[in-house]
Amino acid sequence: MDHVDVIVVGAGISGIGAGYHLQHKSPDRSYMILEGRADMGGTWDLFRYPGIRSDSDMYTLGYSFEPWTEAKAIADGPNILAYVKRTAAKYGIDKHIRFNHHVKSAAWSTEEARWTVTAVTDGHEVQYSCNFLFMCSGYYNYAKGHMPDFPGVEAFAGQIIHPQFWPENLDYAGKEVVVIGSGATAVTIVPEMAKTAAHVTMLQRSPTYVVSRPAEDAIANRLRALLPSKLAYGITRWKNVLFGMYFFRVARTRPAIVKERIIGMVREQLGPDYDVATHFTPRYNPWDQRLCLVPDADLFESIKAGKSSVVTDRIDHFDASGIVMESGDRIDADIVVTATGLELQLLSDVAFTVDGELRDLSKTFNYKGMMYSDMPNLASSFGYTNASWTLKADLTCGYVTRLLNTMKKRGMRQVTPRIESDLEAMPFLDFSSGYVTRAMERFPKQGNKQPWQVHQNYAKDIMMLRFGSVDDEMEFSNPVSTQADRLAARQPVTA
Repeated sequence: MDHVDVIVVGAGISGIGAGYHLQHKSPDRSYMILEGRADMGGTWDLFRYPGIRSDSDMYTLGYSFEPWTEAKAIADGPNILAYVKRTAAKYGIDKHIRFNHHVKSAAWSTEEARWTVTAVTDGHEVQYSCNFLFMCSGYYNYAKGHMPDFPGVEAFAGQIIHPQFWPENLDYAGKEVVVIGSGATAVTIVPEMAKTAAHVTMLQRSPTYVVSRPAEDAIANRLRALLPSKLAYGITRWKNVLFGMYFFRVARTRPAIVKERIIGMVREQLGPDYDVATHFTPRYNPWDQRLCLVPDADLFESIKAGKSSVVTDRIDHFDASGIVMESGDRIDADIVVTATGLELQLLSDVAFTVDGELRDLSKTFNYKGMMYSDMPNLASSFGYTNASWTLKADLTCGYVTRLLNTMKKRGMRQVTPRIESDLEAMPFLDFSSGYVTRAMERFPKQGNKQPWQVHQNYAKDIMMLRFGSVDDEMEFSNPVSTQADRLAARQPVTA
């Protein structure tokens, strides 16, 4: 059985970042990356729907150590994938990846102070062992998207497509298309398909906050022309981080003002005659759910040009040629795209055991947004809901290397978060989006005090993960390594 110091699960944007941090901050530790798919990139390799792009700027979604140098701050999927692959090749991280290795289980042995990881590749099981397991497998099920049970869907004569499984070479030119949903995926697909489709209708049950932003960051492009790339990147990164934190704080403390401003900007885009109250005025406050970003107002431009439209209603049933609404209206369709969300999944549904005992992570408390109570030598990468994923992933990677280096310095082989005080259980994420609320019972809880709180705040996490103590409610230990050693430890000492 091959053994390394650290196994990283997942070769997406988090896993590649983990490889860099391990090489540069814990260079004496060996590692491998196990990736279930045939290529790296995670989300940016899986999703192939028209217009796929980030809804975060690349100065914060990009790695802290590898500047984003393209002109567009809001980048498309292929460019993001190329950036991840380029980074992996530049630092030799790609040489540590074993593709087509889908991890199914991980068993911890206190006696050996190691994990045994079981993966499936080419139809058979293989095992690897490690001292520390770092899960960078994302937060949703790659094999299954969320699909509501629509009445009469079997009668529909056209095509029904989930964005997560986009068919190659789909021809939608001149077709009537309905996109069900109002989230980031829907507002991306609609204007892109509308370029060649006869018409695209975005059918939503309720509105979402939609904000337009320039695809290019003029300040970033100007700084890059004047300053070294890393310095320009660092300044832009902090500019965008601080603005994002400020905007989130104002949205939480003065929601009515922010709501009015966002809706006012939509009215400016669509004009006084458009029914913004029905189609772009949500019932909830800003940042109770994630805001949708449209670069260069492309969705609004498509609506104004008559290439796309928005219908706000509930589906009653499908028929052979389209969708009938509860209001009695109907929409004809050749193609229906169900942009109805993701299925959240905790750590790829890997089965974890500790000394032969199956552990249910939903019964644990999350430690610093990355570890789990009473789970030794295990960490995971989970990004922000109100900012770029990679901001938190970078901090998590840095904290993992701090733990590894501390363990080596102290001569300890096991590190385990331990609850030392009474905690009030709270949901892991305070977010009202459907894909979140559907899954929270399967996720760990967060507590009502540090270090068991999940911050959605980059500045707080920097202080806690980069500069805070590694000892707060954390147990460093040295379990007896072998049966013989354990028996010897029980023998009385004689002169």
